[in-house]
Amino acid sequence: MKLSRSAMAVSEAVSIRINQKVYDLKRAGHDPIVLSLGEAFFDIPMMEFGALDFERGYHYSDTQGLPGLRRKIAEYYGERYYAPVDGGREIMITAGSKVAIYMALLAVLNSGDEVAVHEPCWLSYPHQATLCGGGTVHIPYFAEPGEFPSYYTDKTRAIIVNNPNNPSGRLYSNENLRTVYEGCLARGMWMIVDEAYSDFIIDRPYNSMAELVPDKKSLIIVNSLSKNMGMSGWRIGYAIASAETIGVLMKMNQHLVTCAPTILMQYVEKYFDDILQCTLPQVIQIVEKRKRVVRMIDDLGIERLPGETTYYLFLGIGNYKGDSEKFAATLLERRRISVVPGSAYGKSTDRFIRIGVGTESEERIWEALQAIRSLIHA
Repeated sequence: MKLSRSAMAVSEAVSIRINQKVYDLKRAGHDPIVLSLGEAFFDIPMMEFGALDFERGYHYSDTQGLPGLRRKIAEYYGERYYAPVDGGREIMITAGSKVAIYMALLAVLNSGDEVAVHEPCWLSYPHQATLCGGGTVHIPYFAEPGEFPSYYTDKTRAIIVNNPNNPSGRLYSNENLRTVYEGCLARGMWMIVDEAYSDFIIDRPYNSMAELVPDKKSLIIVNSLSKNMGMSGWRIGYAIASAETIGVLMKMNQHLVTCAPTILMQYVEKYFDDILQCTLPQVIQIVEKRKRVVRMIDDLGIERLPGETTYYLFLGIGNYKGDSEKFAATLLERRRISVVPGSAYGKSTDRFIRIGVGTESEERIWEALQAIRSLIHA
């Protein structure tokens, strides 16, 4: 019995594979320094579940998402990002932003079409394109937005931009975003913008594409509660697009997910403001911590890609004799320090590794950085 070519062409998620090794080490009694996790551990109190309609929570609910939660998200985009979003017609809630991206690709790609990604790109984008029967155009990390069209082919139907970027922390400027979007319009392409780290901007306002393109023509925005609200385990994400596009995405949601978890949508709708009041100050603390870690990295003379936000950093491995996969494996085996190899994020980024600063103390991060520098120069 043969499996499909697209399923067999997809490799496992490298970060998840490494984190599984971390879990195995912990179960064996080790205490690894974990810089590979893609989340921050916020201190979020448990609100009262008894105030919810718990019986209703056992059952299906609106495929588009509970209307009250959609209103909350739309109001948040309006108040915090000055972005006009119609909660009734322009938002769909689903089980995490990962599947929202997949549904967006299903909606815009035909078999053999390509999606462009700017490296370093989140590692699931190319694999999701493959599962849609498409391919990927890789734009190297050193290319600037004005150069993107030179990488497109006659099969390129969309581009995914992660703003702010995982793994480098790069924030695209308004000019960058408009340049990419205008290039898409000129070619009849879609622009998919992953805004999962939108609240990690603390020194300036964050400019959502929903503000820059109010009519949302040829635009799909994806976001979630996972990063900004520290609730990755609850799997609640959403898409923002024109009413027509949301109608298409809803069909995907009906066949793939049905609806996001009803009881969790109820919870977040009721306590939306309370959760943000708790998490947003911790977001600021994480970004300030990142700045201190940047100073550590610079003091040690370790190369890094420019970036100013999120809780990730993308470090160069210099003249290390092996590739980034070997570097990460050696670091974990010898020093019990987990990082993600840069090869997971693109063809041009094999000489880098990703570290996350959301889960470990600064003392342990400093210890890890010293070990990283030692391995670079070994």
